[in-house]
Amino acid sequence: MPGMTGIESQLFSTTGFRLESGTVLPVLELAYETYGTLSPQRDNAILIVHGYTSSHHAAGRYAPGKHGRGVPAEEVGWFDPLIGPGAAIDTDRFFVVSVNALGSCHGSTGPASTDPRTGKPYGPTFPMVTIRDIVAAQKLLVDGLGLPGLAAVIGPSMGGFQSFQWAASFPGFARAVVPSVTAPTAPNHAGALARLQSRLAADPNWNGGWYYENGGIAATLEALRFETLMSYGLNEILAAQIPDAGAREAAIRAQARRWATTYDGHSMVVLRQAIDSFGIAHQYDRVKSKVLYVQSPTDKLFDIALSPGYVSDMRRAGIDVTYVELPSDRGHMASHADAALWAPILARFLERLT
Repeated sequence: MPGMTGIESQLFSTTGFRLESGTVLPVLELAYETYGTLSPQRDNAILIVHGYTSSHHAAGRYAPGKHGRGVPAEEVGWFDPLIGPGAAIDTDRFFVVSVNALGSCHGSTGPASTDPRTGKPYGPTFPMVTIRDIVAAQKLLVDGLGLPGLAAVIGPSMGGFQSFQWAASFPGFARAVVPSVTAPTAPNHAGALARLQSRLAADPNWNGGWYYENGGIAATLEALRFETLMSYGLNEILAAQIPDAGAREAAIRAQARRWATTYDGHSMVVLRQAIDSFGIAHQYDRVKSKVLYVQSPTDKLFDIALSPGYVSDMRRAGIDVTYVELPSDRGHMASHADAALWAPILARFLERLT
């Protein structure tokens, strides 16, 4: 199946966005992409939401000069096997919107954005946000696009958090949510945020967090990214095409190095805080959307042993949930790296929504 081409990164903008903390962002911008065509009834929209440090470039290849901030022009979208004409998320049937999260650094308002009150990056002064804030910002985008509802919200990892939060924050607005390699509550990674902050602050260019004109902190970001990719399962994913362990490590380090030239350390902190504060178990009674919950037994970030309990609790609360475990050795990357394993399930699930 040929991939989509001519994709364009776009920007939604509004003013005076109030966070849960009470802090008001003077300007809110969200980078996004669209694929497919909106129906005359405006009822065929699907929202794609991304993982922790990913972007809104979920599918296809960019048109010349139309790539998103910090996203390589030649890069294929991270959910590409699942989105496109005839794919599970069929762009001949659905109008798909993929959005970059508030707090990220791929075009949406975040720490690397210019604070209009100072003319400098927000940097360490950027306020804490929650998954609820991220979803509330996305609702403004969805409203701005004139969408009276969504067929589904779909996303892996932190995107799964956002999918669950959409169901709780706006009951029934999305007919379904499809969270994968995730959970309805944040895992207990005790001390992870403190360790991240300590690692960043130890960089010789840290400068109290004002590293933007001080050479940046790419070396530290590269090391953190390498560790993350290894924990996500990239070593296992590449094993077939790069059998030599040394060559495989070099390829992963090269990928980490490329990422470190574009990502922002403060975005890692802001989104980590949002992740750690997430949980909707106390709001199951608000969820009216159907749920397709997809997990990977080899995921090192989310304990598969907890998933049946989550599903039982959701069903007891009256949620219509379908649970799928992928027979994958690709860990936290299973839902896109092994997309073929569940694409037919996703396609049938979405077909039933229409």
